[in-house]
Amino acid sequence: MALDAEEKAGGKGPEKGVWKSGKGRGRRHPKGRQLQDAPWEEVRALLGSRPRRRDLLIEHLHLLQDHFGYLSAPHLRALAEEMRLSMAEVWEVASFYAHFDLVKEGEAPPPALTIRVCDSLSCELAGAQELKEALEEGLDPAEVRVLRAPCMGRCDTAPVLELGHNHIDAATPEKVRTAIAAGDTHANLPDYEALAAYRAGGGYAVLTQLRAEGDWEAVQEKVLASGLRGLGGAGFPSGKKWGFVRANPGPRYLAVNGDEGEPGTFKDRYYLERVPHLFLEGMLIAAWAVEAERIYLYMRDEYPAVLEILRREIAALEEAGLAAPGMIDLRRGAGAYICGEESAMIESIEGKRGIPRHRPPYVAQVGLFGQPTLVHNVETLHWVARICREGPEVLSGTELNGRKGRRSFSVSGRVARPGMYDLPAGSTIRDLIAAAGGMAAGQSFKAYQPGGPSSGLLPATMDDIPLDFDMLQPHGSFIGSAAVVVLSDQDSARAAALNMLRFFEDESCGQCTPCRVGCEKAVKLMQAESWDAPLLEELSQAMVDASICGLGQAAPNPIRSVIKHFPEEI
Repeated sequence: MALDAEEKAGGKGPEKGVWKSGKGRGRRHPKGRQLQDAPWEEVRALLGSRPRRRDLLIEHLHLLQDHFGYLSAPHLRALAEEMRLSMAEVWEVASFYAHFDLVKEGEAPPPALTIRVCDSLSCELAGAQELKEALEEGLDPAEVRVLRAPCMGRCDTAPVLELGHNHIDAATPEKVRTAIAAGDTHANLPDYEALAAYRAGGGYAVLTQLRAEGDWEAVQEKVLASGLRGLGGAGFPSGKKWGFVRANPGPRYLAVNGDEGEPGTFKDRYYLERVPHLFLEGMLIAAWAVEAERIYLYMRDEYPAVLEILRREIAALEEAGLAAPGMIDLRRGAGAYICGEESAMIESIEGKRGIPRHRPPYVAQVGLFGQPTLVHNVETLHWVARICREGPEVLSGTELNGRKGRRSFSVSGRVARPGMYDLPAGSTIRDLIAAAGGMAAGQSFKAYQPGGPSSGLLPATMDDIPLDFDMLQPHGSFIGSAAVVVLSDQDSARAAALNMLRFFEDESCGQCTPCRVGCEKAVKLMQAESWDAPLLEELSQAMVDASICGLGQAAPNPIRSVIKHFPEEI
């Protein structure tokens, strides 16, 4: 229908349509929080010339958290503006990770100093709860906040806490007060083998030779001949991964999983704080083997000293011409155990919440940014370098109880000398206890956790099982990351299992109902005076059958193992 002249001119004709040419009464601003000039300027100054890419969101959140001590809503709104993201997207990522403190308008920011007290099993056995209570009573909450936190990878020196970014081993309230008075809140770097010393001992000679004239298939065969399997917990033959990734067209990437968050595990930290270049050379060899265009090194935020060591040594590699500038992209986790699962780690590297992906497709085909991605654990790459330097016999030449190879066991709990022990893969729990100086004074061996909370608890009577891949599955357990915690006759297996399920409840990503709700319900049922074993078993089976990833599938193991081996306690 034709418009009359008055309507064309924007006048108020008798048959005015819905279209207006004049100003309406709509909003002057978009919905939601408004962009404020001062916070925007602060965020822009802090970011400087850094790229505003989507995958750098978590890195930029760390910048804000480190600088201001928390993440205010106006600063998050400004960051969203800078990165061309919605406020909802920035908020959901920031709120997913435990190490970010979000502060809304009108809320008080946290105190300038935070103490995180580890409450995982080894630290709880060493008195972490009493330590936390003493700190809460003795410190001003307006100046220092005290939080419970999951495993910090220092189980050999329990109880442990983190004061700012300074870890205090064998912590006491007196040590904390002394450190606060001295302002000792930053990471303390241990003595480690730097690039010059490593090269003086022949380091990077193998990498240089391989880059010049090496055959990646020959190196793969050498790794396969050694028997090396993934040492992050899954145990997949390491060399086979290379062929799977190479079979897919590039660009290809290497993602290194340094998020060893399984309580009781500290082997990766042990190596990185002493011989980081063995790992770094193994990493560069693996990247060469699959022709990776870029390496993403994902390291847990609970290891500030390791992060600083890696920053320094990666810069040294670039200066020495052993790594192209920018080829190694060091990424910092933010306190999420689930990011130890490879696809959740990839989501986190991409700047998202660490939510495990459904599989297939597998990351070897569709990984980082949709490209073929090789994923390796830190210790796995440590051994890749040693195999290439010393031959496959460095692993395959060791045999015990019918098992070949070596394992790095993190041993803690009720032993005389907790620590990391490099022992034959066929070692039993008795061998580990002997290596650790026997049981602690006055303690008798009762039970052990063979591979982190996911592996459950086994009784002392099962002391002749080789602690290696494939040997524990018939007993409803597995070796995992070889995180061994020893319990004594003075400990409760039931209480230990509850500690483990509380950890899983805290760390469930929430994506799937069986895990999210199952862990919560299990904790409530386990707090009852007497356990309802049939109901707990029904719940456990539902979690195993329907959870998306290994967290929910393995979380019932502590419940089932206590019901089976320690029925008198429930």
